[in-house]
Amino acid sequence: MRGRNYILVWRLQACRHVSVGSCSPPDSAKDGSFSSPESNLPSPVEQEQAKAKPLPDLNAEILYEDWDDVPPSSALEEISEEEAVQIIAEPLLPLQSSTLRDYVDHSETLAKLVHLGVDLSQVEKRQKAGQLLLTLDFEKDIKKILLFLKDVGVEDNQLGKFLTKNPYILAEDLEALETRVAYLKSKKFGKAEIAQMVSRAPYLLLFSVERLDNRLGFFKNELGFSVKKTKDLVIRLPRLLTGKLEPVKENLQVCQIELGFQRNEIQEIVFKTPKILTASRNKLKQTFDYLHNIMGIPHHMLTRFPQVFNSRLLRIKERHMFLTFLGRAQYDPAQPSYISLDQLVSLPDEVFCTEIAKASIQDFEKFLKTL
Repeated sequence: MRGRNYILVWRLQACRHVSVGSCSPPDSAKDGSFSSPESNLPSPVEQEQAKAKPLPDLNAEILYEDWDDVPPSSALEEISEEEAVQIIAEPLLPLQSSTLRDYVDHSETLAKLVHLGVDLSQVEKRQKAGQLLLTLDFEKDIKKILLFLKDVGVEDNQLGKFLTKNPYILAEDLEALETRVAYLKSKKFGKAEIAQMVSRAPYLLLFSVERLDNRLGFFKNELGFSVKKTKDLVIRLPRLLTGKLEPVKENLQVCQIELGFQRNEIQEIVFKTPKILTASRNKLKQTFDYLHNIMGIPHHMLTRFPQVFNSRLLRIKERHMFLTFLGRAQYDPAQPSYISLDQLVSLPDEVFCTEIAKASIQDFEKFLKTL
């Protein structure tokens, strides 16, 4: 009996090494080479198989349970060439790049921003703006800001241009943005006026309520304007609320101390031409010097037509010298053939020549070649 059990155990072990349902005796069993007391019995293996039928079924069930517990294939496991060619690998995200263009194909957010019209080549020039965009999710972070901007009044076709200039608004808290708009409304800025200001000064809504309030107070007090005039001023040039204040202070001092304008004249000049507050100091002085000291335009005339300070100095010089050459440089309103500063600088060349200089455009062009 011991020999029979030995044979049975050996057969079960052989089954485990092959597979379930494929257990067959090894060659040594077939030729009767087992060393046991019953090895000379006729067909001992077949006899034991008949008596032990339930046992293989029991162990087969255990084997099936073992196969169910087999862990998944390892990433290091060898695979066939056929399996290898079926693997589709996504292109790797660049670990480092100097341009956002390299990330567009890998980022749904960047692709959608490009579709909106955002110029990534300009965005990446702004400090840390590129890194910011790569951390944002379009649906979770950006979509709500776009809806907010549209609600404020930024046109659909201007969203790309807006975000190109100010991508940082995408990282702002939505509630904080809404609070800043509510502040402007509380100061009696209308919806259309707010939309105009935000569109023309994209950084406006990055400023806290306290900072916006301080800026409005500065221009009201520094210029001596009423609340209404202060509002009109920043609506026409909203970047006054977002730019640096030092150039503004310097230009006000230049107008008063170096150019000799009175306070009431400065108020009138600034209200008519807000850009004078942010103009180049040197350009401002050079233009005044030519108008006042060369052309002889008095302060009160410059106060009436301050738009002349926005013109290119070269245009002023060329037209004045042409009028002088023709004997028509007359800027005194009390004299005949008076030419206003507005006519001098704002008209196109052809209109200036025919209506003001009473000459042809060809004559003007020939004269310019002699300069």
